[in-house]
Formats: sequence, C-alpha cells, structure tokens
Amino acid sequence: MAGTSHGHTPAAWTGVIISFIGFCVAGVFMVAANPLGFWAGVAVIFAGGLVGLAMKAAGLGMPKESAELVEARARAGRAQASH
Repeated sequence: MAGTSHGHTPAAWTGVIISFIGFCVAGVFMVAANPLGFWAGVAVIFAGGLVGLAMKAAGLGMPKESAELVEARARAGRAQASH
C-alpha cells in the first residue's frame, strides 16, 4: 500500500476519528457500568462510518480507477514479472 494513497483522504480520516471517539466513549461507559452511555458510544461509531460514506459520496474519498489505469498496471506487472 506504500505506492497508493489508500485511506489518506478527508473522508477516511474523518470517519476513523469519529469512530475512534465512539470507541473511547463506549469503553469509558462500559467500565463505568452505564449501558446507556455505552450504546451512545456505539451509535457514534456507526455515525463515523456513515459520515465517511457520505463524504466519499460527496467526492472527498478515493476516486475510482479507470479501466485504462487498471490495464496499464496489469501490463506493468506482467512486464516486471517477465524480466
């Protein structure tokens, strides 16, 4: 993955940060034996995923690869393997 920008987008970072906050909230309330707070943290985790997907749909995620790029990558891989 070093050669790609996999996950290095505003959508990915925002979704992960929101989900991480949700994990922290759920963990604190689990230790505090507060089920309502725990489930609120779980809701924040899911909200992070939804925010990430919404941001990706808005164009802040990774663009889809074109067929030409996929074919060029395949040709380069075949050429490298034959040497």
